[in-house]
Amino acid sequence: MVLHQNSDFLFLFEAVMTNPNGDPDQENKPRMDYETNTALVSDARRKRDIRDFLKRKGFPIFVDTLNDKKVPMDKMFEHVRDQWLEDEERFAGLLRENPEFEKHWIKFVGEEKGNYKEQYQNALEKMNKKKDAAKKSEWVDFNNEFLTLLVQKTLIDIRLFGSAMAVEGVTRTFTGPVQMTWGYSLHPVELVKSNTITSIMNDDASTFGKKHKLYYGLFAHYGTMNKFAARLTGMTTEDREIFRKALVQGMMSNQTDSKQGQTPILYLEIIYNENFDGYLGDLRRFLQVTYKETHPIRSFSDVTIDFAKLSSVIQEIKQRGYVEQVVGWVHPFTQVQGLQSLPEFTALDLWTPLI
Repeated sequence: MVLHQNSDFLFLFEAVMTNPNGDPDQENKPRMDYETNTALVSDARRKRDIRDFLKRKGFPIFVDTLNDKKVPMDKMFEHVRDQWLEDEERFAGLLRENPEFEKHWIKFVGEEKGNYKEQYQNALEKMNKKKDAAKKSEWVDFNNEFLTLLVQKTLIDIRLFGSAMAVEGVTRTFTGPVQMTWGYSLHPVELVKSNTITSIMNDDASTFGKKHKLYYGLFAHYGTMNKFAARLTGMTTEDREIFRKALVQGMMSNQTDSKQGQTPILYLEIIYNENFDGYLGDLRRFLQVTYKETHPIRSFSDVTIDFAKLSSVIQEIKQRGYVEQVVGWVHPFTQVQGLQSLPEFTALDLWTPLI
């Protein structure tokens, strides 16, 4: 079922003696707001973890590499498109199941069955040779419909996160139903004062660089899920479950030298009623975080997060009839005493294997 409810979600994780998101403009030091001494993590970092994890689990990924090399988006589109055209039985089924798409195919290519890739290439060559504007319009219409079906059927990363398609012959843009803010530490952090040298391997040589880490950070991302955007990308309620697990398990599986030490702590999601079109907004502004300013922050035990205000706000909008359900997950072995007055929620098991 296509997603038909908006959601707000909050994701907390801790980082111990690690670099949660290196800044290439600062010698790959942890991204920082130096005026407040808080560390930053981009939304792209989270999405990369999720994409990498889903790929390992066998999901086709569009924003990816081919043969371990970065490729432009138009090349990836050609690769995915040709995979379908070469599988004649699967492509014939796609035409049968989608009459509107079949109309676009017939307008651009013709009614002949089979040899779909060859037919497509011949039609494209004729269009380019004749510089046929009408035919080009049919080509764009076909590509837009084809890509939309590919997203809805196979490309889960675009179903979740969308993409601005920098592809010739494609004019459709996919706004991701799942949007995440940059994360930030809920307290000031301290960078490790170290000149440790590490070897950096390149294609045909190795160089030396410094390891940059922070002692400890408790980070929070805020995000939303949008039912209207889901209608175009085809994001389903099953995709929502996959996203939740991939957000948690993707971080757990990314145990590189610079990322080891990161642990997901909490996932909390407010699922709104189907007829409610809004959001509560950035949930982080309702958190009260306390710590001893005179004491160095080195673990979760040095920080306390009070959710009392968030719990109160959720209760109020529930009474107004806007909320259908609150769901959540807390790391089963985390120090729950550091999470005070959590909202009531239906527990999720985000450790369940993603098959």
